[in-house]
Amino acid sequence: MGRAKPGPLRDLFEDYRRRLDGGPWGELRLVEVEERRRVSGPERKLREGKLLLDALPRGATLFALDERGKTLGSTAFAKLMEAQADSATADLAFAIGGAEGHDDAVKAHAARLLSLGPMTWPHMLVRALLAEQLFRAQSILTGHPYHRA
Repeated sequence: MGRAKPGPLRDLFEDYRRRLDGGPWGELRLVEVEERRRVSGPERKLREGKLLLDALPRGATLFALDERGKTLGSTAFAKLMEAQADSATADLAFAIGGAEGHDDAVKAHAARLLSLGPMTWPHMLVRALLAEQLFRAQSILTGHPYHRA
């Protein structure tokens, strides 16, 4: 949710996106959606959920980042990504919600709810954290020394 402005957080995301390009998983794309209308919290959450679900590639497996989701270590996350890569899934999508969190429809559509831990993170920073973990997972699976257990 939201649009990233130029700056350090966008640059950090782009750095990891570039590192992933050409790797075994193909391209990491960022699709930004934004609810611009001024609406209340519950209505905003509902509208944002619709925007997120409408933006999903057809046939994609959705992972929703949610504070109540499962927390995985980097190696377990790498194994999950490996299992997804070995499946017939065309695309993986990671949904990062807005300030109100994810609508129930997004959670219901998700194959899995994942958490980056019990702390709350700004959604612009979550983009960089997720991109780094995807790069780390790729490094773990390919034996690259980036990840040191």
